Amino acid sequence: MLNTLTGLDNAIYRRLVRLQHISHLIPLVRLISRSGDGYLYGIFGALLFAAGDSESLQFLQAGLLAFLMELPCFMGLKAFIKRDRPFVHRGNPTSLITPADKFSMPSGHSAAAFLMATLAAVYFPALGVSVYCWATLIGLSRILLGVHYPGDVIAGAALGSSCAVMGIVLTG
Repeated sequence: MLNTLTGLDNAIYRRLVRLQHISHLIPLVRLISRSGDGYLYGIFGALLFAAGDSESLQFLQAGLLAFLMELPCFMGLKAFIKRDRPFVHRGNPTSLITPADKFSMPSGHSAAAFLMATLAAVYFPALGVSVYCWATLIGLSRILLGVHYPGDVIAGAALGSSCAVMGIVLTG
């Protein structure tokens, strides 16, 4: 079963990274990926804090708690799983960016993006579809840039969404 999943993960990865050859697509993919680097989360948090309404403050509380859970889980899982990044394996395309760390499972960008998307969808339902599309694009960008397999992105999305739900429940 694990071999089948790994084979599927590799096959989907190889198919998606073929898009690296579309040169005008890469700047957009890099921009999407950078939108998940974390600085926008801080700006968004500051804007919500400045708004000061109860919904915004609840979002911030749940978000801070969720990130306090997500970060150690993310780092612990990376250290435990130790899955090499796709570009490490011979025959795979090279990475188009330099990743922040050595291992790929789970995707930290996907975890953070889905954490934020889940929080935003709960506290600001009108944004739900938009933020989940954005989070999905961040995950896809990480694959297209050659630093994650699809399974890494799925694991990151599950981790981030789960931590967001826990943050909401614990602050609710």
